[in-house]
Amino acid sequence: MKKLMLRTAAALLAAVLLYPGEAMAMSARKAILMDATTGRVLYEKDADSRSLVASTTKIMTALVVCEQCNVLDRMKIPKEAVGIEGSSMYLKEGEVLTIQELLYGLMLHSGNDAAVALAIYCGGTVEGFAELMNDKARLLGMTGTHFENPNGLDSPGHYSTARDLAVLTCYAMKNPIFAKTVSTKTVTVGNRSLRNHNKLLWQVEGADGVKTGYTKAAGRLLVSSAVRSGRRLVAVTIDDGNDWADHAKLLNEGFSKYEIQDIVIQGQRLGEVDVFGGTANRVSVMAAEGFSYALSGDEKPHIVLSEPGFVYAPTVQGQEAGFAYICIDDKTIGKIPVVYETTVEQFVPRKKGFWERLFGGRK
Repeated sequence: MKKLMLRTAAALLAAVLLYPGEAMAMSARKAILMDATTGRVLYEKDADSRSLVASTTKIMTALVVCEQCNVLDRMKIPKEAVGIEGSSMYLKEGEVLTIQELLYGLMLHSGNDAAVALAIYCGGTVEGFAELMNDKARLLGMTGTHFENPNGLDSPGHYSTARDLAVLTCYAMKNPIFAKTVSTKTVTVGNRSLRNHNKLLWQVEGADGVKTGYTKAAGRLLVSSAVRSGRRLVAVTIDDGNDWADHAKLLNEGFSKYEIQDIVIQGQRLGEVDVFGGTANRVSVMAAEGFSYALSGDEKPHIVLSEPGFVYAPTVQGQEAGFAYICIDDKTIGKIPVVYETTVEQFVPRKKGFWERLFGGRK
């Protein structure tokens, strides 16, 4: 949890654009590209303003179900989940399906009826499930988000932001059931043959999710994920008429221009500080944990210690010794705790005996 908080803080402390100014032509009204490992923002465009988010809502729906339900359970479809407007997997009242099959209908075919069925199964009611969705949003720090339904049908109180959707997706892709579901290209559910609406799964190297969305009011939305050499990038576009091409460009450029580098290794010696009143004059400090970050070829990070440059003895090996701040130019991109490498005892002058005091050390 501590490491997660530090990485989240790093993402908030510095968001560096992949392209300065208008160099990156984007059709999207709002967009973001995020490195899922470090949380670094590689590109953003109006990423924090609230928008209708259509069926990208189902990312949260699927996540909550994956975390709170056994996907092997079976449910009988209630009448409340039949005939829902918009995209549908055409559920029938009384039909029995597994939760996993409904998840496929939700994420591959964008079934609004599947969303309602899952919400009722997991939350008791659609309203109760929306509360679970909002609870999870708060836990993830999605401050620009509020959900009123599980399918994304337009509602004034139902909104999110490009940044929040990226944060949500980076987290959700760590769930193996969620990740398996959204990366599936085709599947058979009963007598239904479902094909994933996400064209990037066939078009972009390493693409493995996540969700399309569209309503007339919201426009076209797309949340995508791709992994190359163990590194994941997540892209979000909102109101983008050219979203397939924009996502391919974002992902390809993000992988080519940035790579994850280990800036600090756990146990690495980071510097020395003076010791006053100790058996040694100086003590080394070392990194209590490592720090990695997505860097472009011309970025040169440097490390600044938080200590004033001196301490009073004693110091204890492994004892916390403040923090090291990792910086690029004048921006802090993260911080890690540092510890003392060795123990330095407090210097205590030896008391002179009677004869030493009397004769100045002569016998």
